[in-house]
Amino acid sequence: MEETESEWQPQIRAQARQQASTSSGMMVEVTAYFGFACRGSSDDGRERGTTTAISPTYAKQILELQEAGATEEDLHPIVAEALTESYFTELGTRAAGLRTEFTHVSSIEFRF
Repeated sequence: MEETESEWQPQIRAQARQQASTSSGMMVEVTAYFGFACRGSSDDGRERGTTTAISPTYAKQILELQEAGATEEDLHPIVAEALTESYFTELGTRAAGLRTEFTHVSSIEFRF
């Protein structure tokens, strides 16, 4: 029996979501106004576009929130945390204590 796209596509998506949540993480592309709070920071807030890989821990939280019906705005705080960790502090190797918030989000896109 030949499988149709409607049968295998949900399976492929489920596998990709599971892999993102447990091992590979996922990519997030965001265009928003980013502001920062860090002692000694001289980086003023401004609109930025960034694409970065986020950890499986954050991917799992985002995917679970999406499945629970969260809106894009509901995801902003967790996406800000994920971006802070992976992009702005480079997994804790710089800018210790940096907190990132973003507003005026133009776009958020998640990719596996």
